Amino acid sequence: MKKTAYSVGVDEAGRGPLAGPVAVGVVVVPKNFDWKCVPGVTDSKKLSEKNREAIFLRTQQLKKEQVLDYAVSLVSAATIDKKGITQAVRQGIDRGLRRLKLNPAETEIKLDGLLRAPSNYPHQETIVKGDQKERIIGLASILAKVIRDRHMVRLAKKYPEYGFEIHKGYRTEAHRTALAVHGLSVVHRASF
Repeated sequence: MKKTAYSVGVDEAGRGPLAGPVAVGVVVVPKNFDWKCVPGVTDSKKLSEKNREAIFLRTQQLKKEQVLDYAVSLVSAATIDKKGITQAVRQGIDRGLRRLKLNPAETEIKLDGLLRAPSNYPHQETIVKGDQKERIIGLASILAKVIRDRHMVRLAKKYPEYGFEIHKGYRTEAHRTALAVHGLSVVHRASF
């Protein structure tokens, strides 16, 4: 078996909200990557918004310096309604891997939870609570969360009656109240 040259982490953000896309983060680093370059990486849910943003900005800088690469795919509420959340996440994984133009034979992929990469990637491992156990998965979760949250803030300007900038589309009391008054928008998941 050929030795893999790259490590890839995959995680998603926004599986459970009532509105907005699901975001799938895919991060690729060389096998000898020095994690001191990006301190504080862990599960995105354990970090403050300020810390997630700082890690995101640092990762953008490292991408510009060609130290690492990443892609985040947003898969729409309409696609989630049509194909289901599992297929939507799979579509996001596939899209992210294709954007990064990785050679499957040289790539080791670590995925969070129950996620799977396409079968043409022979070196893959799914890790329960992987975003807490593997920094590469944690970084993917952070990138997905930051990009999805920023997207929801932009949607809030278009649909101000729902308060997306506050709850990011999740099932809060304020969101449910807004839905009772205004009904579903085109960015809501009708199947949820």
